[in-house]
Amino acid sequence: MQRSISSSSSSSLSSAKNVSNQILRLGKQLESKVNKHRAPCDVFINHRGIDTKRNVAGLLYEHIKNNLGLRPFLDSKNMKPGDKLFDKIDPAIRHCKIGVAIFSPQYCDSYFCLHELSLMMESKKRIIPVFCDVKPSELAVKDLMNLNFPNKDLEKFNLALEEAKYTVGLTFDTLKG
Repeated sequence: MQRSISSSSSSSLSSAKNVSNQILRLGKQLESKVNKHRAPCDVFINHRGIDTKRNVAGLLYEHIKNNLGLRPFLDSKNMKPGDKLFDKIDPAIRHCKIGVAIFSPQYCDSYFCLHELSLMMESKKRIIPVFCDVKPSELAVKDLMNLNFPNKDLEKFNLALEEAKYTVGLTFDTLKG
């Protein structure tokens, strides 16, 4: 069963609240399993910046931070110019409690998005997928074949994408009503 999120601003905020409620529920379930040391972030937001940075991902980040009292990681908010992606993002993923993968039309064009997704899947993080202006069936593995990724990464990305896109998540189309 999938729920959707409307693509309007007020609906985007509503969808951010729906995702946040899932995150808060999962965070409480995981709280007892986590040691007393706080990780650099509680929620890692994986997204394609060109598609979602200024709407879904940004609104979700602000809602999680301001209303839930959790520490989200969003590259555009937590990183400074000159920071090395892998040096900041990989530890944030390894130490977060929950991952939110925001799939969008250009998501599969990004090596970094796919790297982050595969790292979350490999580390067995709880993942909440959000489908923004794209259906799970439109995230075709064959689209990855046109990109010049190293073969070892390509197989890892394919497996992570297939597993994540069939996890029950949120879509903008199905939450409209």
